[in-house]
Amino acid sequence: MVSGEKELLTARALAGALNLSVDTVWRYTRENRIPFIKLGRKQYRYQLDEVIRALSGTVVREKEAEYRIDPEKKFTYKDYLEMPEEPGFRFEILEGMLVKEPSPGVRHQRVSRRLQRILEDYFWEADAEGEILNAPLDVTFHDHTVVQPDLLYVSGEQKNIVKETRIAGAPALVVEILSPATIRKDRFKKMQIYQKEQVRHYWLVDPDVKTLECFALRDGLYALVASGMDDEVVEHPDFKGLAIDLAVLWR
Repeated sequence: MVSGEKELLTARALAGALNLSVDTVWRYTRENRIPFIKLGRKQYRYQLDEVIRALSGTVVREKEAEYRIDPEKKFTYKDYLEMPEEPGFRFEILEGMLVKEPSPGVRHQRVSRRLQRILEDYFWEADAEGEILNAPLDVTFHDHTVVQPDLLYVSGEQKNIVKETRIAGAPALVVEILSPATIRKDRFKKMQIYQKEQVRHYWLVDPDVKTLECFALRDGLYALVASGMDDEVVEHPDFKGLAIDLAVLWR
């Protein structure tokens, strides 16, 4: 439960504030993953800051990503290349901010591999000149942002952004698979970056609550165009014939 005099949000308002589907908010509520106030039968209210803390790991006590911020320095791609490797960790630079986080776990990698197989099978037929690629692979936006999406699709029309050691520019699709250490970064900071850089499609996969959310640019802003949970089949309106059986990802 939450307390205090702060503004209380409905599930729909909370979903809009967090770029979540309402279904995901209801699932988080049922599983007590976010704090809420119950006003009556199926009437719930939420405080945004407390929900954000829960999703970022503060309430569930999971380890967050480690942020290194130097007020005198804005990190660059050159700095990134010169950093020594640290086993068990991976790094990104988000608009000059260096981010260090633990390497993904086994479940994360299983979901990634299964979704990659689905996407490869689909785009082999839909865009034979395109490529599905997976982390670790650097994607650079200008000189102060370097990200490593879990999965990405570069269309056949984008071959010029594929370089020998990195993707230099915006892929057609980026997929991030959430973990307790990355959920806030992926839902907020990276979503803002991908939208600003005009990545046409951004998907969020959450193995913990078994959800897939598909965002697409509409008039320059991300809109939720498809979503599903548990064992539903997600069909994407922009990719004709693509149907993702979520049960395959979680099994």
